[in-house]
Amino acid sequence: MYETDLNPRQSRIDWLMIAGLLGLMVYGLLFIYSAKSVEQTASILQQYRDLNLWQFARWLFGQDYFKQLIWYAGGIGMAVAVCFVDYRILARWSMVGYWATIILLVFVMFFGSTKGWGARRWIDLGFMSVQPSEFAKIAFIVALAHFLSRPNEELRTPKIFWQAIGLIALPFLLILKEPDLGSALMFLPVGLAMMFVGGVPKRYIGMLVGSGAVVAGLLIMDILFSDLLPKPLRIELEPYQKRRLLVYFNRDFAPPNATEAERRRAREEERKYSYNIDQALISVGSGGFTGKGWCQGTQNALGFLPRGVAHNDFIFSVVAEESGFVGSVIVIMLYTVVLFTGIRIASQARDRLGKLMAVGVVALFFSQVFVNIGMNIRIMPVTGVPLPLLSYGGSSVLCSLIAAGIMQNVYVYRKSY
Repeated sequence: MYETDLNPRQSRIDWLMIAGLLGLMVYGLLFIYSAKSVEQTASILQQYRDLNLWQFARWLFGQDYFKQLIWYAGGIGMAVAVCFVDYRILARWSMVGYWATIILLVFVMFFGSTKGWGARRWIDLGFMSVQPSEFAKIAFIVALAHFLSRPNEELRTPKIFWQAIGLIALPFLLILKEPDLGSALMFLPVGLAMMFVGGVPKRYIGMLVGSGAVVAGLLIMDILFSDLLPKPLRIELEPYQKRRLLVYFNRDFAPPNATEAERRRAREEERKYSYNIDQALISVGSGGFTGKGWCQGTQNALGFLPRGVAHNDFIFSVVAEESGFVGSVIVIMLYTVVLFTGIRIASQARDRLGKLMAVGVVALFFSQVFVNIGMNIRIMPVTGVPLPLLSYGGSSVLCSLIAAGIMQNVYVYRKSY
């Protein structure tokens, strides 16, 4: 095994992973264009007679697919820059990055801009909005990997375990407070996977999993049987988060003693909150085996799949409708390539630090892919977690490519002794 790993002819770049990432970016551009083509083409057709070159350039730079292309280019540049610095040097500055993102998360709670449901999640820079929670994921992975890269004897002590829990809990609670339940939850499987691979005793991990199961059980009980659960045991959620979970569990929005008028209002509200996921399911199912064709999806073109979410949270539904089962499988295969090359990189890492950084990125990618595709086919509740490199969004794209750059970094320096 070691002779293979140290083979001088072996490429210092994992081209298979790069091919998977490029394939996802091509899919992202194609289907973001498709998701927004009706709306954005109509905007230029209304004024094409008076459009000069300068106005056309402004129009082009305002298109979502063009902005996504710019973010892809910026993210690739950042990923390449990350690869030029040994990951051990990055790890030395990990706590600086971690606390910088914590400061940004505190800042956004008080001064952040709101876009929907009254949540403060963004910092408006004028030309783009930055979502600190995305950058916090990357900083957290590097910081926790550095923290867990210590002798096994230290990892067995309760003090180290609780300090690791603190590293997870701080960004989790701050992001939950925004509120952004979906992004906050991503820290849990990532932290759990890294602690397991890092060598934290199984009894500690079992205690953590058990505590999480109790919290999840109380949350489900609160949703399904809120009238039976004592108030001290209830977990307070934002109203829109609770309604999303009621839709997921197919529960009646009306209380048991509701009047007929209240039940009627509750049914209208239920239809409103289940509309997006219902239309996403129709989009996925209507694609058939080979799909309706690129830019031919009627669910999207006719506005049944709301255009405000079709190009980000529900981009997979657009892919499934227009490219069918075949296109959906290709997308999943591209993610599989990225994930399995990431696992291989972790197995070939020269030290525990590199292995933990690669495992953290793989766990993050897998969690986001599973949750996003799951909510498109209703096996997961709607949480607003983006599909890496496919969903529209600058912060998500930049951080996904930086994370991929970290994995490539571990691969590049696997032979440095």
